Amino acid sequence: MRCYDTSLPGVKIFEPKVFEDRRGFFMETWNASRYAEWGISADFVQDNLSLSARGILRGLHYQQPNPQGKLVYVLLGEVFDVAVDIRCGSPTFGQWTGVSLSQQNRRQLYIPEGFAHGFCVVSEMALFAYKCTESYLPANDKGICWNDPELNIQWPIVEPTLSAKDKQQPQLKDIPIESLRFI
Repeated sequence: MRCYDTSLPGVKIFEPKVFEDRRGFFMETWNASRYAEWGISADFVQDNLSLSARGILRGLHYQQPNPQGKLVYVLLGEVFDVAVDIRCGSPTFGQWTGVSLSQQNRRQLYIPEGFAHGFCVVSEMALFAYKCTESYLPANDKGICWNDPELNIQWPIVEPTLSAKDKQQPQLKDIPIESLRFI
């Protein structure tokens, strides 16, 4: 397995080893001891799966309190995946990183607690999987406006399809800073 750091501390790209032959392929999607070698010692408590069509944008979501770390990857199709550092006091607060995740590149992105997360589907359909370090708690579900001008995320879809909830998310500057204490 290969691991690459991104521009945001703690956010990592993983390329699992893939064993391929004429029958198909095999790969591990999670092995605690292997990921621990790269500094990921997460205790995952919930797995999620999402199916979305081209142009769907989900995010930018986070949970507070009880923040979630996530290991995300694509089983079918391709997405542009984004992590935004929203940890109050972090030297990279308000910065984002984005990576293409697809069934072809089989990459995974690890997003630690204290980051907002979102993705946009660029293929016809995408089957998106993620492991979470905390259970989803609807009362703690929070978000940031996907097109916040101060974040200036370079999404590959100009006019994505959003949920009603995601259309109403605040800009980062409008979120009380004391509510963003993750570290």
